[in-house]
Amino acid sequence: MTAGQSNHKSRAASVSVASNSALVVGKIFVGLAIGSVSILSEAIHSGIDLVAALIAWWAVRASEAPADDEHPFGHGKFENLSGAIEALLILVAGFWIVIEAVKKLMHPTPLEGTLLGVVIMAVSAIANYFVSRWLMRVGRATDSVALIADAWHLRTDVYTSLGVMSGLAVVAIARRLAPGRSFDWIDPVVALMVALFIVRAAVKLTVGAVRDLLDVRLPLEELGRIEGYMQSRHDVLGYHDLRTRKAGGWRFVEIHLELPPDMTVRESHAIAHSVSLEIQERLPSSSVMVHVDPSDEDPPSSRKGRHSSPLPPRP
Repeated sequence: MTAGQSNHKSRAASVSVASNSALVVGKIFVGLAIGSVSILSEAIHSGIDLVAALIAWWAVRASEAPADDEHPFGHGKFENLSGAIEALLILVAGFWIVIEAVKKLMHPTPLEGTLLGVVIMAVSAIANYFVSRWLMRVGRATDSVALIADAWHLRTDVYTSLGVMSGLAVVAIARRLAPGRSFDWIDPVVALMVALFIVRAAVKLTVGAVRDLLDVRLPLEELGRIEGYMQSRHDVLGYHDLRTRKAGGWRFVEIHLELPPDMTVRESHAIAHSVSLEIQERLPSSSVMVHVDPSDEDPPSSRKGRHSSPLPPRP
């Protein structure tokens, strides 16, 4: 990864921190001013997003550190770890919102200044939409797990902000159409819907973070790039023990090549080096380990086919 990409990742994480800080302050102020539990739940949601943005900012910087004696495979899993922590924080926020919403349903209080609530939710939705869109673009361009997770947090916040805004608007309209009746129950119901969105996002994020922490193989599309290339190598009689895993934005590939037993060390090394470079070309930000084995007496065609069921990644 280039220095420019690294700086781009850090800058994106910093913008997320600044944006969430401003939204947390605004939502808390308005929520307390008008007594809206749905806006306060959104403030908590944004607070969790702020913590997540800080974790993502830390993870992005930590993951770029070069490999050392204690971390010979680099620090890429700091990003995966941050994703798992963020998922846990979102779950906590979701359960907290459920508790507060149920309390408000049991003991409703009238809402005041619903128009102000609609305004702050609209501002939140617009700001988070553009910030999340940028984070997602940078995260995908740099293959940053932390930034993509942060982007999903903010994208969820867009939907929940729109939901809260709609709920407050419905309360305001209903009061005008049916004066004297109470519609304040709509606010905690919307808060419960916000909680469901939050929990759903947490589950998705957990699945993605845990996959890489457990060294699950690379996606089939990326494995297909490796296998397609290896099938095109006429100087390689076969290959086996294809193992892959991912840590943050880095991919790790191990593969055993089968070469003619009478080939010189220099010739086999040249082929192994070529294979390594070609795989790195097809899978950016990858580390490739190639091992050379002398071929057996099977026909080349049968040896070529033994790769079809790669072994699972090493624990």
